Amino acid sequence: MFNLQNLIEIIKAVLYGIVEGITEWVPVSSTGHLILLSDIVPMKVSADFWNVFLVVIQLGAVVAVVVYFWDKIWPFNTKVKSKPFIRYDVMNLWVKIVVACIPAVIAGLLFDDWVDEHLYNSTVVSIMLILVGVAFIIVENRYKSASVEPRVKTLRELSYKDAIIIGLFQVVAALLPGTSRSGSTIIGGLMIGIDRVIAAEFTFFLAIPVMFGASFLKLLKFGFNFLPIEIVLLLVGCLVAFFVSLVCIRFLMSYVKKHDFKVFGYYRIVLGIIVLAYFLIKR
Repeated sequence: MFNLQNLIEIIKAVLYGIVEGITEWVPVSSTGHLILLSDIVPMKVSADFWNVFLVVIQLGAVVAVVVYFWDKIWPFNTKVKSKPFIRYDVMNLWVKIVVACIPAVIAGLLFDDWVDEHLYNSTVVSIMLILVGVAFIIVENRYKSASVEPRVKTLRELSYKDAIIIGLFQVVAALLPGTSRSGSTIIGGLMIGIDRVIAAEFTFFLAIPVMFGASFLKLLKFGFNFLPIEIVLLLVGCLVAFFVSLVCIRFLMSYVKKHDFKVFGYYRIVLGIIVLAYFLIKR
């Protein structure tokens, strides 16, 4: 099982886990990075397993969100006996998360295969990298020039209407690879007056049901008949993505308290041009 070729594939799984752990949360599009990486350092696996691998390693990243924000998302009080057992504010937050995820779930169930077949390509990803990068810069410039205090400064102040609007922005990411799920939802949050930190946190919370659901559906389509080496690759990718995500989430939450997202906008534009140029030259 552990011959030289398998060892090389495991090293590649580590590399993919690192890229996934960073780019899933930083609003720069994990899809764009993984497409470029898969062309430069392809894994020698079947096409079906490759599609499963890309989605399932996200589980490691989303588990990191659960661990990092546990105190904010666990709806039961198990520490302070003087307080109610059920944390109703957290329960209410979860209802908003579910409501916000409904549009993306519907879009995913209806168009997932069609998107994979027609839109999951370097051209679409490059264009969306650039367009969303430009959107980040425009929104942030307006956000600063308006000099208006954010309308929503805490998770409790986030209304169901706000959640639905952010959920609709998440649909764009579900249908257009390269948009970046975190990027589109954060832009949506900023546009409707949500504080930058709260927009980022709510974006992370939305990922929990969406990414768990996407991974589960991919596993059902593929089946659970993995080869031993495939199981190892999935475990390695997930574990690496988990630990890298913990570091990345901590960094991002610290970063957004003092900085805006324009640097990510510029990065997306440059990356989009690089990806587009790379594949045009290759063709």
